[in-house]
Amino acid sequence: MLATQNDAVTMQKLQQRLADARQRTDELFRLVKADALYDRPIAARHRIIFYIGHLEAFDWNLLGERVFGLKSFNPEFDRLFAFGIDPVGGGLPDDQPSAWPPVKQVYDYAAKLRLVLDESLASGTTDSSLPEFSLATLLNVAIEHRLMHAETLAYMLHQLPLEKKILRATEHPSAPPVEPRMIDIPAGAATLGQRRSNEEFGWDNEFEAVTVDVPAFVVDQYKVTNRQYLDFVSTGGYETPALWSDDDWKWRSEQNISQPVFWKRDGEQWQYRGMFADVPLPLNGPVYVSHAEAKAYSRWAGKELPTEAEWHRAAYGTEDGTERANSHYYPWGNAEPGPRFGNFDFARWDPAPVNAFPEGNSAFGVGDLIGNGWEWMSTPFAPLPGFKPFPFYRGYSADFFDGKHFVMKGGSARTASCMLRRSFRNWFQSHYQYAYAGFRCVQR
Repeated sequence: MLATQNDAVTMQKLQQRLADARQRTDELFRLVKADALYDRPIAARHRIIFYIGHLEAFDWNLLGERVFGLKSFNPEFDRLFAFGIDPVGGGLPDDQPSAWPPVKQVYDYAAKLRLVLDESLASGTTDSSLPEFSLATLLNVAIEHRLMHAETLAYMLHQLPLEKKILRATEHPSAPPVEPRMIDIPAGAATLGQRRSNEEFGWDNEFEAVTVDVPAFVVDQYKVTNRQYLDFVSTGGYETPALWSDDDWKWRSEQNISQPVFWKRDGEQWQYRGMFADVPLPLNGPVYVSHAEAKAYSRWAGKELPTEAEWHRAAYGTEDGTERANSHYYPWGNAEPGPRFGNFDFARWDPAPVNAFPEGNSAFGVGDLIGNGWEWMSTPFAPLPGFKPFPFYRGYSADFFDGKHFVMKGGSARTASCMLRRSFRNWFQSHYQYAYAGFRCVQR
């Protein structure tokens, strides 16, 4: 099947985006010293070496035979590096570094896959009509899958000891002191997801769109800061069972959780574990915590976590009860994401003050909604009406509709701009501390 001229232009753009995404992940692997590539900075994730093979194996398994009719030249590696979403229960095999192939073999495998796929893409000829999904859809899957891992790898490497990384200088923007306040959000509509008729890319859990009525509520103008969370820690929040659910308290006790994983003690002072340096705790920056910790704080503060619909209302709603429902709208309007609107699209390695980007505020004046840290919702991750799993990736969302994972919205400093679209939904289980995820509170 020969591509049309319009298809060819689309393919060129997608191939360039794929090349750019590859540069993002290649950059991350170059940050790791050679003797640390078999390390496992987070127990609930694979060893670093796995991801070097996985990113290419995913593209190969998605496109190689299905699109181009290519035969595997290393079926063993195709299987070994196939699975990237770690088990729902958080458990991974208790493997040893010796169980994994040598680095050179993995890099050689990855390089060959890239070369063969790129040659096939450049030819403009496919082996299948792909009746259910276009090649463009599959390439978007490959691109965004890689960019998701660019963020996952970043927070993994955040937990890698500094002496095992190639260190870089980082920028830390300044802003006036944060004055926490809450903003009234009047009742109105909120649309979750996107319509299939838009013919725009989205993951299976982003369809179909549904509009709900949201009662009036009050929301924090900004994400909860390290300064605010420090009050919770200092007043015994981690030692007060009444603030935690039974399951969360059991986890906190058994794992001896007593502080955010991004914090560390230096004598009597708190520090933030930055990507390339430990720094005094940035009090105006967003705190990064698990859903369980966010929920305990909200109870301590006499508030609650927002629902997914409330977050959408605060981000995209207007005073007259309507909303900016177009898929190309952001909290600030319809201008494309740029550095003046927030801390996203790989702009920085660490968070910025929550009030550093006032041009990114929503119509209600709610700030820091996009970038600078995902935001935990009280809403369990579940299908929208009309959900249909991708037939080529059936477990991507459906495996996590278990009531134990919670929606996250907004994005972080390491979230690519393509995934800042209003319909994008992220999720993690309640006890996962390692993502770049903060929260804000509401009162109803």
